[in-house]
Amino acid sequence: MRYLWTLGASAVAIAATSTAAYAQDANDSDVIVVTAQLREQDPIEVPITLTVVTGEELDRFGIVDFEELSRFTPGFEVQNQSPNNPGFVMRGITSDSGSAFNEPRVSVFQDGVSISKSRGSFVELFDVERVEVAKGPQSTLYGRGALIGAVNIVQNKAKLGEFAVAGQASYGNYNAWQAEGMVNAPIADEMAIRLSGRIRKRDGYTENLLGGADFNSVDTYALRGAFHGENGALSFDLIGNYQKDTPNGTAFKSIAYNPTDPATGAVIGDRGRNSGAALAPAAGFEGGKPLGLDRQVWGVTGIANLDLGESLKLTSISAFRKFDSLEIFDADGISLPILTAAEEAHGEQTSQELRLTYDQGPVTAFFGASYFHEKGYQRAPATFNERALLARFANVLNGGGAIPGRPASDPAPLGVLQNAALGSLILQQGFGLPAPLANGIAANLKTDHSETSTNFSRTEAFDVFGDVTVKLSEQFELGAGLRYTHDDKRSAYTASVLNGRSIAAGVIAAQSIAAQGGNPLPLLTALATPGAVNFPATLLPLFGLGSQPTSGNGDIDSAEHKNGGFSWRLTARYSPSDAASLYATYARGRRPEVLAPSGPSAPFGETSFDVLDSETVDSFEVGAKTVLANRTLFLDGAVFFYQYDNFQTTVQQGTQFITTNAGKAESYGFEGQARWVPNDMISLFATYAYNHSRFKTGVRDGNRFRLSPDHSASLGAILSAPVGPGRVSFVPSVTWQSRVFFDDDNDRPDLQVPPAALVADLIQDELQNSYALVNARLGYEAPGGAWRIEGFIENAFDEKFIKDAGNTGDGLGMPTFIAGEPRFYGVSASFKFGGK
Repeated sequence: MRYLWTLGASAVAIAATSTAAYAQDANDSDVIVVTAQLREQDPIEVPITLTVVTGEELDRFGIVDFEELSRFTPGFEVQNQSPNNPGFVMRGITSDSGSAFNEPRVSVFQDGVSISKSRGSFVELFDVERVEVAKGPQSTLYGRGALIGAVNIVQNKAKLGEFAVAGQASYGNYNAWQAEGMVNAPIADEMAIRLSGRIRKRDGYTENLLGGADFNSVDTYALRGAFHGENGALSFDLIGNYQKDTPNGTAFKSIAYNPTDPATGAVIGDRGRNSGAALAPAAGFEGGKPLGLDRQVWGVTGIANLDLGESLKLTSISAFRKFDSLEIFDADGISLPILTAAEEAHGEQTSQELRLTYDQGPVTAFFGASYFHEKGYQRAPATFNERALLARFANVLNGGGAIPGRPASDPAPLGVLQNAALGSLILQQGFGLPAPLANGIAANLKTDHSETSTNFSRTEAFDVFGDVTVKLSEQFELGAGLRYTHDDKRSAYTASVLNGRSIAAGVIAAQSIAAQGGNPLPLLTALATPGAVNFPATLLPLFGLGSQPTSGNGDIDSAEHKNGGFSWRLTARYSPSDAASLYATYARGRRPEVLAPSGPSAPFGETSFDVLDSETVDSFEVGAKTVLANRTLFLDGAVFFYQYDNFQTTVQQGTQFITTNAGKAESYGFEGQARWVPNDMISLFATYAYNHSRFKTGVRDGNRFRLSPDHSASLGAILSAPVGPGRVSFVPSVTWQSRVFFDDDNDRPDLQVPPAALVADLIQDELQNSYALVNARLGYEAPGGAWRIEGFIENAFDEKFIKDAGNTGDGLGMPTFIAGEPRFYGVSASFKFGGK
């Protein structure tokens, strides 16, 4: 595991199975080879900031997913609300939208195949050869979605001529257990198969105060099968992946209201961000399904390599991938069924890439073309209790005096809020309606108004690309890359109300009419008429509450758009010695144009299809990698500067999320690491990243990018000593990050007033201040690594933090908060047999 010092700012990459290996000569045969530039290279030759984490290092640190990995990788953050809703952040830029039509900014690859769509990108990291994290614009190398970086999971392939078996099992608090295994077997002289899998389960760490399964659990299993064959100059790999996730619901918890029993109103918890939650779906929602996620992801990849001589190689990568998910969540964060929502996502893609690589003398180059076809949809059903909702709008969820002395922070029992007399009083006092109209409207308010909206997308893309590196001398080389992408897109949208119009939405519309100087009386009179819920649309608009229905109460509107564009990069590298490398890069990253549908502003109105200009970034980076002190001190670092045009962000309008162009933005910073390995018993490491990312125009001018800390760091050690025939190891680490906001509006009150929100949010509390997490592992390993036992602890000091805030409930003036993981601890045992 030599040359980890060249890999660019990864604390995880500092860990090695045997620290003695670090002091060996870098010309040994097992030097790590990376493929970040789509060809095999020594990492020091790669003129970009690159982090590489080997599979053995993932195992040594107990890292099972992207979120854990990112804490040790400066410039890379991953937020995991659930496996269905991750956020990948690279140097301040977040990619997490679940809309079918959206384009990712951070590419995630499995064996060279894009899995970047948000709802299908969060996969288990098991039986992995390595993970490569390339920072900065990588569009010329990785194509669409690599505006600001790319992550490539290189999975272990079947290996010829060796039989190997490995397994691991662990158990910890919260009834957490994990089991995984692998078998590699030859089936002929030039053929082999490999099977591997993982099961991971854990009870939720946020107590369900209403009884039943606790929230924020883990329930995942993943399987992989691989075949490898060779015939002369031809080699072929076939890999199949399958993963299923069925965790309990995510705890979207309100901190403005105490958890209460919805039937009695009894307070059963507190408003702490990390304490128990009282959440439940509305009765009968989505056929009576519980809160939680049901997600399946699977794909098949075929990789063929044909050597055409000493200097030419042809590579073909063919793939099909599909995901389906349904996630149901209590969006209001309290026990009352004000808003229950769900997201059903579906996506499937087919891709084909051909690439010719040339390596002869001073010139190394590749040229290729690719085809990408993708289609999918995102359905968002919701149900509202209109009586409780209007009580929230009027700030009288405590019953408005119906229960004398009840604090405003304690929601009244559902039976009280659903009383028509209270509804009439709320309409009179909170909305200024006369008693006759208020009485009639209150009688018509629904306890289960239901509606749904769906966005669809189909994309066909063709790419041609190339990259050339010329070595001008033994020490100096120049490189250039260019990619052209052509997209043919089709977006569609539909919305409908499912059980009659929303009376509450009509009341809100009447207020808007009055605010604009119109006469709301005819509308209010109609809303107060018995049976108004089901009047024909010719007599009364078919109001939706979260979204307005399209023509015909569900007709599909669609539009098409074609666009194309270039991305490029220029690189220079100077190597004064075998132990040092200096590099500079300029790159233009491009995110394809987005054809974004926005639902009608009024019932049966037209869907608006907005073409959002290509988001581009110009990146400038200078870096250095070196080794000192007789190859015991390893240092590397890079400084960067980015300028963005047509920065696309998401704004919330009511309960809907709309993609829009926020204009210009800017980012600059530094990433670096240091590691000291004086002998085979001690390895110390430290990493640090500074990232100043800010909007430069519009209403968000000066705001920080969401999910992007200005500072992050990690410290740790790998200590080992011989004891008896084996070795004892101790691996402590601490990771730290500074303050983060969870939305690009930075929770500023002036950006969260109607019409951006149905209820103004005047408190800036949707943020996480700086915090640190301390982990440690203590174990004993048999000679040769035949087996290992260890104890582990994560978040040793039980630091209280949140991983998200705001969410759908923010549009109702009810922002919700998701607690971060508490202290976990347990024991683990593993073995391996055979192999090399």
